[in-house]
Amino acid sequence: MPSKPSVLFVCVHNAGRSQMAAAYLSHLAGDRVEVRSAGSAPANTVNAAVVAAMLEEGIDISAQSPKILTDDAVEASDVVITMGCGDACKFYPGKRYEDWVLADPAGQGVESVRPIRDEIRGRIQTLIAEIAPAPAV
Repeated sequence: MPSKPSVLFVCVHNAGRSQMAAAYLSHLAGDRVEVRSAGSAPANTVNAAVVAAMLEEGIDISAQSPKILTDDAVEASDVVITMGCGDACKFYPGKRYEDWVLADPAGQGVESVRPIRDEIRGRIQTLIAEIAPAPAV
């Protein structure tokens, strides 16, 4: 891994799971990791229940917008984490790929989004420990 690893989170709409994962990674790892997220078929806006669930954690993603998945984004990333995008996610040699099987928050209320959010937070904490551990003090 380079000194500053880059991670791309990909789901279909880039309106829920990938947005939460990107927000947690940015929030918890700070500038130790470069973070991207994208969707194979992006929605128009980020899921309102996802925005509300993240606000409960003190993380405001209301200004984020879904982005289309591009080859450039994949090529520029060291780690690509997919969340239910299936064959729409292209594979490139030399990248670390993980597929996170998570419930889809689309159409769910904030009560249903919280457990998805909490599972993503746990996975992000594990990912940070693997690719960008905190410097020794």
